[in-house]
Amino acid sequence: MLVVDDNSPDGTGQIAEDLKGNWGNRLQVLHRAGKLGLGTAYIQGFRYALEKEADIIGQMDADFSHSPQKIVELLNTLQNCDVAIGSRYIPGGSVDKRWAFWRKGLSAFGNFYARTILNLPIRDVTGGFRFWRSEGLARLPLRRVRSNGYVFQVEMAYLAHKFGLRFNEVPIHFFERKWGKSKMSFGIQLEAAVKVWLLLWQYRDL
Repeated sequence: MLVVDDNSPDGTGQIAEDLKGNWGNRLQVLHRAGKLGLGTAYIQGFRYALEKEADIIGQMDADFSHSPQKIVELLNTLQNCDVAIGSRYIPGGSVDKRWAFWRKGLSAFGNFYARTILNLPIRDVTGGFRFWRSEGLARLPLRRVRSNGYVFQVEMAYLAHKFGLRFNEVPIHFFERKWGKSKMSFGIQLEAAVKVWLLLWQYRDL
């Protein structure tokens, strides 16, 4: 397990370091100087795992929005594809009933918007519960990834599609977070809407 900590003010980095005493080499922690962004944290984590020659690289939220019980099913699915995606928007998938109506609508529309513009064969393009075969992830030019917010997941899906990686989606239930607050704002939503179009230009040569 790899924890990438952006000097979180809630003490996440130190808690992870303390846990290493019980887990040994099974837990690694990357400490970064400050809030450098979601996208760069993922890219640094991906590169670390590839350098360590991991066979499979998984990513998931650390606030229990993603159920660890689904990991085995995603790993089994990965036997027949390059990327296994935990999906809220295929039959059997769902989101927390406690979500406000506007939030459910925004999430569903955001997925429809991105996958339509980018012509992606994926129902859930914004979710972050994914498992990658390392040989597939290693094919992607991670140095070109520019998104550093919520659209990062969209960019990775689009890049993987452009490079011919095979996807399979597994239905999941997306739980409301148990701790912390969402950082989603209107400004972030507007930025994501614009950046989806920019991806078409950014990868026009592929």
